[in-house]
Amino acid sequence: MKTQASRFSAIILFALVMDLANAEHHQAPSAADADTTNVLLLPQDVREQVFGNIRGVFPSRTVSVGDSVKTLNAAYRDFDNLTYQVQGQTYKLADFFKRKAHRGLIVVKGNDIVLEDYTPGHTEETRWVSFSVSKSITSMLIGAAVKDGYIDSVDEKVADYLPRLKGTSYEDIRIKDVLHMASGVAWNEDYADPASDVALAGALNGIDLVQYLAKLPKVAEPGTTFNYNTGETNLVGELLRSAIGNNASEYLEHKIWKPYGMEHDAYWLLSSEGGVETGGCCLNATLRDYARIGMFAKAEGVLADGTQVLPAQWMNHSVTPSEGFDGYGYLWWLFDEGAYSARGIFQQWIFIDPKRDLVIAVHSNALQAVEDDDFRHVAAAIQALRFVL
Repeated sequence: MKTQASRFSAIILFALVMDLANAEHHQAPSAADADTTNVLLLPQDVREQVFGNIRGVFPSRTVSVGDSVKTLNAAYRDFDNLTYQVQGQTYKLADFFKRKAHRGLIVVKGNDIVLEDYTPGHTEETRWVSFSVSKSITSMLIGAAVKDGYIDSVDEKVADYLPRLKGTSYEDIRIKDVLHMASGVAWNEDYADPASDVALAGALNGIDLVQYLAKLPKVAEPGTTFNYNTGETNLVGELLRSAIGNNASEYLEHKIWKPYGMEHDAYWLLSSEGGVETGGCCLNATLRDYARIGMFAKAEGVLADGTQVLPAQWMNHSVTPSEGFDGYGYLWWLFDEGAYSARGIFQQWIFIDPKRDLVIAVHSNALQAVEDDDFRHVAAAIQALRFVL
């Protein structure tokens, strides 16, 4: 399995946590109780309240459902004897469901829900923050913009849509280079370094983001070197808005959410009240709608009535390994046998296996943001489920 830590701006998460801490319905730890120098290490119970209660706590824009819902059939199977391995030890699926990090898991085979589990307090209507899962959704919206003619090709230059980047290191960077996280422009994603780019600019959007990126030097040829870059995923959001002349939430609503038949409204976190969506983060949706996002991708962006939302080969190109890293496509993580996934910190997943007509989605509140014991359990449980179906 190809892995790379999915990351999210500590600045946004800090603001999110602190806003919730001040909300009347939640008693948060004091500054003396919490390590505010690294918000990724705040207690799980604080994050639990944040992740499931974005709306009304932080600015967001609604992605509304339409008049019809894509029905998922209840066809539950018995997985009591399913086991998986983590570091040489055998676990049952029941052990996974008892883990503190677990909040929800759904497995959809074809159009059938074969497994669905929620922890107490987490329900079919809980909108849970997706973190970097949103990157893959933004990637599909770029595809929709290509299909609609707003973007001619991913071989076009980013600066053609964001002219303030002309004359900078980004002048000759193609859209596909940014989608591959292989622009060749310098970026330091080290959260332990307060002077890193992600610490200084990981939460920026709009003109502030463009001005920051415009100052960065070129360090490699475009398309050749993979470098995980939160700023450039936000830049993809800027490019999308520039191309379509609209906000990302409304475009998602009209291109995917309503026509595909999502069941519940979603909410997309904004940079500020009345501001813009962060292209690399923070759509908040139910677990079943996470699964439907995966089903839409698996269907290559084709609706039930045959309408093609994405270009014919878009998903094929999206999950083709990049030159810079064979485990990454157009903001999708790649696995063996043609499988791929959207991934977010604290172990949010949409895992898609077209060969097995399978989607597995996870809501989680892992102990650590990136690859720890919870990551190993989620990844192993997904693989065990994948290969038994």
